[in-house]
Amino acid sequence: MALKKLSVKRSRRDAAVERTSAAPEFDSHHFRSAKHQQRFQAIKGWSFHRERRVQLRDDEYTDFQEEIAHRHWMSLVTPTAKFDPDIVLESYANAWPTEEGVRDMRSWVRGQWIPFDANALSQFLGDPLVLEEGQECEFSQRRNRADGFDEEAIAQLLCIPGQDFTWTAAGRWVRIMRTTLT
Repeated sequence: MALKKLSVKRSRRDAAVERTSAAPEFDSHHFRSAKHQQRFQAIKGWSFHRERRVQLRDDEYTDFQEEIAHRHWMSLVTPTAKFDPDIVLESYANAWPTEEGVRDMRSWVRGQWIPFDANALSQFLGDPLVLEEGQECEFSQRRNRADGFDEEAIAQLLCIPGQDFTWTAAGRWVRIMRTTLT
């Protein structure tokens, strides 16, 4: 007498459980990692203040208009009329550094990497500033001069009493955190 082969049939439920256990713990199309998805949940309640478009007559504030044209900032003074807040929040969440000291100057937005480093911003602005090798921009020159910025005066003006800039290990100021601003 020959032995019968037992057929093992998997139910649909077993197959679904198997598929979900192999899937990542986060929505990989929208987020870089589970930490970034958690960050999105934390900032989901943020609201946005739409930028106002300023329209000046040709004879009005001519020095200001000339400076905007000189710096090639037309794309900055003509903000986009429509935007999707969810996409903006995804971008912010995915740009959030998950490790101390690691800064990746790009964000994951709807399955694509979007850079926001100095070169990408310069390109967005129409390449307004071209520097020679070793040349610094005006901001860097002023920051590196001894009389460039008075960090203490800036911190006193902008920060809650007793708060200050965040500093690098090398002793350079980096930024003032939003939570320490007055």
